[in-house]
Amino acid sequence: MHYLIKALKSLCVLLCVSSLIAPAQAATWPKNPIRIIVTFTPGGAPDILARVLAQSWQKSLGVPVLVENKPGYGGNIGAELVAKSEADGYTLLIGTVGIHAINGALYEKMAFDPIKDFTPISFLASTPNVLIVNKQLGISNLHQLIEYAKANPNQLTYGSSGAGTSLHMSGELLQEMAGIQMRHIPYKGRAQSLPDLVSGRISLLFDNLSSSLPLIQSGDVVALGVTTLKRSPAAPDIPTLAEQGLPGFEATSWFCLMAPANLPPALVRRLNTLTRNTLNQPEVRQKLHASALEPAPASPQELSKLIQSESVKWGRLVQKAGLKLEP
Repeated sequence: MHYLIKALKSLCVLLCVSSLIAPAQAATWPKNPIRIIVTFTPGGAPDILARVLAQSWQKSLGVPVLVENKPGYGGNIGAELVAKSEADGYTLLIGTVGIHAINGALYEKMAFDPIKDFTPISFLASTPNVLIVNKQLGISNLHQLIEYAKANPNQLTYGSSGAGTSLHMSGELLQEMAGIQMRHIPYKGRAQSLPDLVSGRISLLFDNLSSSLPLIQSGDVVALGVTTLKRSPAAPDIPTLAEQGLPGFEATSWFCLMAPANLPPALVRRLNTLTRNTLNQPEVRQKLHASALEPAPASPQELSKLIQSESVKWGRLVQKAGLKLEP
């Protein structure tokens, strides 16, 4: 009994000490440069968001805030790096629907748990995906595309910025709802996929509207429809896929800020406040809206609920389509 009482006292001391250390860490944070890991190539929506945060935080915090692009395996390479980093607030991740709600069901094995190995900080923003085709295809609307695909099974190739991304799953959802068959061509990011689309090497591509809008506006590619239930204010002339004969079609790309698991609550609150302050700045909102991104900072609890519901939705589609990938 004496040893048990002594052990309990020691445990209480440790808990008290740790409860004092965490707020102290938050009070002195940051002392060192902060890294924001983007799991795709530069220029896309996750990269845009990371650089907006980095620019704002660097001014307010007085330390370097570095954006590092670590593309590959649908975001898994960069996400693993963050998952295995210290939970000290110095290594953060621009999380995606692919990393946290799709890859867990899609990949046979993963080196990290997309939910348990991360601390949710805040939802950042969402953007519609858009279905675009190369001009050489001679297709101008969804009805023509479906007719062509049904007459030529597996002849159309569709690209995405990686297996497991919402862009990949947009194509899977299209095949399921339209009853067509296409071949998926995964890329590391838009920097590789868009040139192949423009040149005609692939037939079509699902991309974030924020990334492909300049090419659509210049006429280099043809936009067939956005993947949200309502048209985007950034491109109101582009119809939804839902209104063109696929009612209920919805596949939104969303992005969030994540840290390694077990980040002290005081640091979670600090980072959440920083994120909210940045995304609520009028000039930041204007910039993001111009890129077809809708900022919507939220609490860690709200982000957790979203991840849970999206994991169920996309997990069902992965299972129904019989998709499984090697890591």
